[in-house]
Amino acid sequence: MDLFGMLYLDELSHGLANLSMFPYFDMAHYIVSVMALREQPGVLDVSRVSPLACWFSSMLYCFGGAVLSGIMLAEPPVAPLSNGTSVLLASTIWYLVFYCPMDVVYSCAALLPLRLVLSGMKEVTRTWKVLGGVTQARSKYKDSLLVMIAIGWARGAGGGLISNFEQLVRGVWKPETNELLKMSYPTKVTLMGAVLFALQQTHYLPLQKHHLMLFYTIFIVVSKSRMMLTGSSSSPFSPIESALYKTLFTGHSPYAALTGEVQKAGKENGISNRTACHATTKESKENGSSGQKNASPVEGVESSLKAKEESEAEASKKTN
Repeated sequence: MDLFGMLYLDELSHGLANLSMFPYFDMAHYIVSVMALREQPGVLDVSRVSPLACWFSSMLYCFGGAVLSGIMLAEPPVAPLSNGTSVLLASTIWYLVFYCPMDVVYSCAALLPLRLVLSGMKEVTRTWKVLGGVTQARSKYKDSLLVMIAIGWARGAGGGLISNFEQLVRGVWKPETNELLKMSYPTKVTLMGAVLFALQQTHYLPLQKHHLMLFYTIFIVVSKSRMMLTGSSSSPFSPIESALYKTLFTGHSPYAALTGEVQKAGKENGISNRTACHATTKESKENGSSGQKNASPVEGVESSLKAKEESEAEASKKTN
């Protein structure tokens, strides 16, 4: 394209497409993943009680996408662990993050400038993982767009999609944290990338692969950096998601009228019960006051009779 040539984006996109992820970008991915695991509640206690469970959870964080995509493609789920160099590098980083003397590695990596760089490098690896999953699925299922999207999504966001299984390794069961119930930003942006790369691979999207890699990488790196610098967890897709949800999934419910009638009947019953209670209280008060008023004439008659008897007694004494 002339526009890409004028802006020197063609050379930049080719350079990005030929960039090697090992070892620096993979190392950044492992560091950020293991740090994310360490910051989960209760993980430090597990690392002291059972280092093996902590190590296994770390490997799921680092290689979860490859494991999940392998299971979906009927391949051995342990195949990602066959790369001894990557496993050794990830294990070394796991040990340094959790057990380094004076916690030097984690403290340095947690500094905002360095963590910002590491997170940006990790987002770059996301592009390669999504594209690798889509390409792998296309080699087996050439005409299945849905399978390409699913495998690309699993390859790029597998660590989050299997988070419930990873939690079970640590003795935690939180089904409400399922990514399908409430998707996090990495899961959403990975799904978007899987759709775009699948459309590009099937020629529905008229864009070169290296150009799409450049645009997608810039978008996810900038979005992640913005979220880290502003301390915001809101997704940039929130306005679109809200509009689509209100348009497609919040139509008139056939049970709305029945629910309204039930609520109206409940309110009417409450009002009638309160009215009856007030009437009973008022009646009891009136009965009490009338009882007091009726008691006063009786007392007056008794006092008059007593006075009459006393006067008769005095008269008889005088006669005598």
